[in-house]
Amino acid sequence: MASNLAAPREPDRLPEQELRRLDAWWRAANYLTVGQIYLLDNPLLREPLRIEHVKPRLLGHWGTSPGLSFIYAHLNRVIRMQDANLIYVCGPGHGGPAMVANTYLEGTYSELNPEVSLDEDGMRKLFRQFSFPGGIPSHAAPDVPGSIHEGGELGYALAHAFGAAFDNPDLVVACVVGDGEAETGPLATAWHSNKFLNPSRDGAVLPILHLNGYKIANPTILARIPDAELRALFIGYGYEPLLVEGHEPDAMHQRMATVLDQAMAQIRNIQAAARAQQPAAQARPRWPMIILRSPKGWTGPKQVDGLKTEGFWRSHQVPLSGLADNPEHLKLLEDWLRSYRPHELFDAAGAPVAEIRATAPVGARRMSASPHANGGLLRKALQMPELGEHAVAFSQPGTVKAEATRVMGDFLRAVMQANAQARNFRIVGPDETASNRLQDVFKATGRAWMETILEEDTFLARDGRVLEILSEHTCQGWLEGYLLTGRHGLFSCYEAFIHIIDSMFNQHAKWLDASREIPWRQPIASLNYLLTSHVWHQEHNGFSHQDPGFIDVALNKKADIVRVYLPPDANTLLWVTDHVLRTWDRINIIVAGKPPLWQWLPMEQAARHCQAGLGVWEWASNCGDSEPDVVMACAGDAPTLETLAAVALLRQHLPQLKVRVVNVVDLMALQPSQIHPHGVSDARFDALFTIDKPVIFAYHGYPWTIHRLSYRRTNHRNIHVRGYNEEGTTTTPFDMTVLNGLDRFHLVQSVIEWVPQVGAAGAALHRMMQDKLAEHSAYVRVHGQDMPEIRDWRWNAIDQGALE
Repeated sequence: MASNLAAPREPDRLPEQELRRLDAWWRAANYLTVGQIYLLDNPLLREPLRIEHVKPRLLGHWGTSPGLSFIYAHLNRVIRMQDANLIYVCGPGHGGPAMVANTYLEGTYSELNPEVSLDEDGMRKLFRQFSFPGGIPSHAAPDVPGSIHEGGELGYALAHAFGAAFDNPDLVVACVVGDGEAETGPLATAWHSNKFLNPSRDGAVLPILHLNGYKIANPTILARIPDAELRALFIGYGYEPLLVEGHEPDAMHQRMATVLDQAMAQIRNIQAAARAQQPAAQARPRWPMIILRSPKGWTGPKQVDGLKTEGFWRSHQVPLSGLADNPEHLKLLEDWLRSYRPHELFDAAGAPVAEIRATAPVGARRMSASPHANGGLLRKALQMPELGEHAVAFSQPGTVKAEATRVMGDFLRAVMQANAQARNFRIVGPDETASNRLQDVFKATGRAWMETILEEDTFLARDGRVLEILSEHTCQGWLEGYLLTGRHGLFSCYEAFIHIIDSMFNQHAKWLDASREIPWRQPIASLNYLLTSHVWHQEHNGFSHQDPGFIDVALNKKADIVRVYLPPDANTLLWVTDHVLRTWDRINIIVAGKPPLWQWLPMEQAARHCQAGLGVWEWASNCGDSEPDVVMACAGDAPTLETLAAVALLRQHLPQLKVRVVNVVDLMALQPSQIHPHGVSDARFDALFTIDKPVIFAYHGYPWTIHRLSYRRTNHRNIHVRGYNEEGTTTTPFDMTVLNGLDRFHLVQSVIEWVPQVGAAGAALHRMMQDKLAEHSAYVRVHGQDMPEIRDWRWNAIDQGALE
């Protein structure tokens, strides 16, 4: 297709020596990539290729690899010539073999994996480990030096790249976007990240859209639309697109070098101009991006079995199959490998020749050795404010109301201020910071915004450290990139819609899990979620906003990766927030409400309770040191409120009943200690929940979750859980609990049903509760609000127990 995209200026021709270097590196990387894909056991082809030399498992991917190595070689030239600080984000999904090949040529791979040495034996090991049992994946996984993006699931490369660039003023992130990946929703939205990148304080992202024309078996959209539309698309996104197109290597090297120099010059000019002025005076610049058109499977077999392969989708995976049964395919593979002239690229011992070694940058300037791509090397602990300065003060439970997340917001404001100089903490979220009552952070910083700011706008700032975009995918990608390059952050989101990034959460959990097994990968700050506007407080939004199931998604991951916290009030939320911001290599999920609710624990007691993860609330219980008749357990702010209201009813109407109240803050404490590090021992669990008494458990989410966590415990058969049963509508918060059987009246009935010794008094109370449920149903549908006894309920601290 003829191009009318913006062409670069006429190139200053590369010196012949530099052209030879680039081409040699590229050929060597391609040779190593093919050797991995076919598990080659004859590294230097000193003899004709035989079938015992190859064991293709149809797991390699060739189609995008030559383009990835072409880009890598040219970025290395830029680094050497300009002493640039670059990292490489590889978006195409199965770019693993190309990335491994380039990091091997740089020497980093062998430094970190000495057994894969820069000689013939090491090259053989390099080939034989790829996509092989006990080996390495086909993606740019944590095993690959220099990688912060695996690419197994497409769509997140660009968001990761921008996350890496925020608050990294000297870093340039080269992000290769495959044209198949460019069709995903997350990637399409991530192009807008340039509206948040401040050239005064942030680094730069250089997107490189690699158009090789095809996905697995179909053409790609962006490779087929008219060039005028393609150019207009990226100009509309706010970029200056530059074109590199062709298939003849020498001409492509010349053009790519010119375009990269032009793009880097534009980046430096943008940054220099911005850094010479006050940030508030800056407007959004038009950043460069590169569109690289090259054939799919470039330099591979042009035809296989008479069918077009290079420049077509057939080159996507392994172009040559059935080698054991097809001598012609084996000969094609040998010719393909020899076309790279390996005898010119590797010496007699199998090491890259001096010309190739001289092409690599040195030390930490190698993209595979950059500390930014191993962010734990750069991670510094946050400066944390004193918790007591932000605590809600009171002396008796249930005497003060507070908005838990508003209190948290003031604490996060102090975190922002304490780390303002370091600029290593950000909050991300989909336009919900204020909605989630965290708006006090705007006393310390604004929302990042590089577009027009109107006089009437509030809290928009060129150098803001709160990132809001109505795309949960982009928020997640930004924060992951930020964490993976050594910084800290928090993702605030409505509980129901965090599901949008379920699969991104899964991928990050897998990354953390795999990284722990790699000695040279250093721990990064934890990924922290605040999930609020939760299921029990969606009275005006209704059923669509009522879903607590992200907890269940998280529990599918390995126990030592995930933590789930359900703080019942503001002070416990404060302690948990402080705790998670100090952790590393975890995914911490905090679920907390934002409406004004009764407060239960002063700060000192909240700290002890949270450190334990769960415990008896003696002030709410009436059994003392004796065995209770029933255990009333709760996890979550709404379930805690309803449990305490139910306990008050029981103590009023069945005063002889001995009740123990157990509150759970750390959900993982319910698991046995041998399964989860936060789990309590069987002896401790039995002491809390007894070995044979009924346990009525009011839980924030789906009831089965509690059974899943506690099924190995002695008294599991007596644990009866009430929670969210997928019943919802637009209604009052209390009516939501009634619809799902989590309310105080149903909880009282459960106690009576499972504690038979309450006798006639219990039967009378059961009927009374049924009448109350009918009264509530009639009242709420006439008045549109809960009954006064619900709205005005409070814990009677004098009659029902006081704090010690």
